[in-house]
Amino acid sequence: MAVVPTLEKESPFDEKKSDDNVKVASYEDEKTHGPDDIDITDIGDVFDGPRLIDLGADGKERPIQSDEDYATRLLSLEDDPSLRIFTFRMCFLSVGLSCFGAVLGQIFYFRPQTISVSGLFLQIISYILGKVFEEVIPGPGASFRGRFVVPDNKFWRFMNHGPFNIKEHVAITIMSSTASSSALAISIFAAQDLYYNVRPNAAVGIFTLIGSQLIGYGMAGIMRSILVYPTFAVYPQLIPTVQLFDALHRGHANVMQKKRLKFFWIIFVAIFVWEWFPEYIAPLTERGQNLTGISIFCLARQDSAWVTRIFGGAAGNEGLGMFSFCLDWAYVGAGGGDIGALFTPLSTQLSLYGGCAVCIIAFCACYKANVWNTQNFPFLTQLLYFENGTQYDQLLILNDDFTLNEEKLATVGLPWYAASQLLYKISRTMYIGAAITHFFIWHSDRVFKILREKGVRSIMKVYKEMNNWWYLGIFVICIGMSFGTTYGADSGLPWWALIVALIFAWMFVPIIGTLYCTVGYAPSIENMVQMLGGALVPGKPVANMYFTCYGYNPVVQALALLKDLKLGQYSKLPPRATFAVQTIGTIIGGLLNFAIMKSVLASNREILKDVQGSNVWSGQQVQSYNSAAIAWGALGKPLYATGTRYGFVPYMLIAGLGFPIPFYLLHKKWPKFGFNNVFTPVLVAELGYLSVGINSSVFTTFCLAVFSQYYLRKYRATWFRKYNFLLSAALDGGTSIMIFVYTFAVGGGGGKVIPFPTWGLNPAGNPDYCKRLT
Repeated sequence: MAVVPTLEKESPFDEKKSDDNVKVASYEDEKTHGPDDIDITDIGDVFDGPRLIDLGADGKERPIQSDEDYATRLLSLEDDPSLRIFTFRMCFLSVGLSCFGAVLGQIFYFRPQTISVSGLFLQIISYILGKVFEEVIPGPGASFRGRFVVPDNKFWRFMNHGPFNIKEHVAITIMSSTASSSALAISIFAAQDLYYNVRPNAAVGIFTLIGSQLIGYGMAGIMRSILVYPTFAVYPQLIPTVQLFDALHRGHANVMQKKRLKFFWIIFVAIFVWEWFPEYIAPLTERGQNLTGISIFCLARQDSAWVTRIFGGAAGNEGLGMFSFCLDWAYVGAGGGDIGALFTPLSTQLSLYGGCAVCIIAFCACYKANVWNTQNFPFLTQLLYFENGTQYDQLLILNDDFTLNEEKLATVGLPWYAASQLLYKISRTMYIGAAITHFFIWHSDRVFKILREKGVRSIMKVYKEMNNWWYLGIFVICIGMSFGTTYGADSGLPWWALIVALIFAWMFVPIIGTLYCTVGYAPSIENMVQMLGGALVPGKPVANMYFTCYGYNPVVQALALLKDLKLGQYSKLPPRATFAVQTIGTIIGGLLNFAIMKSVLASNREILKDVQGSNVWSGQQVQSYNSAAIAWGALGKPLYATGTRYGFVPYMLIAGLGFPIPFYLLHKKWPKFGFNNVFTPVLVAELGYLSVGINSSVFTTFCLAVFSQYYLRKYRATWFRKYNFLLSAALDGGTSIMIFVYTFAVGGGGGKVIPFPTWGLNPAGNPDYCKRLT
């Protein structure tokens, strides 16, 4: 007889706790609890009512608290190793959607409308197409007008073995989403071509793209025993995706599962219809949408600059969005990202929004006190300025080859930052130090114990594992490719600087990866890498681009692979299949990215160099990337050298190292007070969170986070388990489909913008009626 979990009352979950006397839990432990302890068929599924595993000491369903709860109570433990993966429809749809996503993502890199092909979009589209292929392609036993019966052989089983299954679906989604994002190296090649007249040949370009992407995969694969297999590696951002896979493919004979699936499609259609209002109908203005930000304070005081700065936020760089309400899920939702009100743990979001609260106070205090002459500049801006408030012209200090001219710099002078942008750079510098300390004081014991035990086995021991030598081989081969292509592309990056960049990336994969897999969020380290590159190779913007490509991009790619490996584990996709589809997707994406880039640059060169561009083509992203490289590569060292105006910024790294320690000591003294739930790297990283973009959604997202992750999780535990994450997937999925349709139908994606007529909800000026400051 199976043994079920006891109904003892659990202590509050402390995901940072480490005890050397306790065996490190693995996903194997979650599912089996030993070979004879538990039969997973006795647990039931997510769509069932409160199960024994869900009940607390009071006989009621207990809240989701621990990492084991995530793995065993929110996700299906069912697995059928006999399910086919490499079928015709899987191969056709994965390659087809990979090509579609890669081409579309690269084209939109050069368009005035910014759009990305989200994973949820591909997940839903691939499901629809998979079900079509299931019906259209004949399989064994099918007959044509009763005359010809399809034989049951290997070929026809490959063509259509039966129902479109979850493993085919997961493999298609992983491969296509991997290929759909524009690689960072594309920005470098485009900038070199447009501004430096350097055109690497096809071999250099393609191998740079593939190598720079796969280096991170090699790093991640070697660290999967630390960052994928242990139970503490939850990846909460994956739960909506996995629950959607389960709802689409499992338990359709069960009434409760049918109810969950119906709930998903109703919400999906409803948000698809609703999003036309804030995105297009009410209204479409040059600076934002009215329903994107509703500020009662701005409506009451339309003539106050300070009201705009504090309470505005519906337009880009308008204000801090305090107490504004946003009715546009494109801003409130996750948008395919890693932070979402409905799935990110409350402790993570409270740390993030705690940083936002300090951010509001700091921005306003610095502006009021005119610190760093910030009143000479816009309140929120990312540009460089002369001291008198005019925009800084970086070309005045550069040679013809875009390297720094010291004499011109001495004449023109160093640029100034607005206080909001400088505080953003300070926070992201402190974040690096805080992440390092956070890793060592909260996670190092657990990680080192795993290493001493020679890793943690995956539950899926029925499937063949990938040997570490494969990942190490990829890493070594890609390093060799990097050395060759860096010199072949005339990057100006010395060999030793490339090694430093790779060491930096390797060092930060476990540090940032541990934060990413536990709290579901890892702020970017790009600014820090650019600053380091500017210090090591001063005066060379192109070299800074390549240093960033190899110091920052491998970390991003490593996190992506780790997340997909966990997705494969949650959905029971074999590790070798996960590795294969992601590697193939990366190669397809690299090849098509380069081909599309060359085609667009050849036919639209002058338009892409123009500041405004056209309604079809725009070089805004390349221009922005090149300007950042000039700022960091040419000005990084003189701007941040010790003794200069901003010379204190690099020392914020040291301050960040000490930031987590007080909270750690307070937790040791008062362990029940909750200091362990303050994620200091997240808190300090977001001290500059509101420095850019539309901020009217922040308060609404915070309110939703408290409602979902506190009220529903604690007081409506059954509904939370069954529907909360499915709700998130429906809202984000419906919004992504709507934005895709909108972009091509009326938003200019087809070459022509069709504006909605001006009416009462389409005012002139700021869309939330705040006073216009710029």
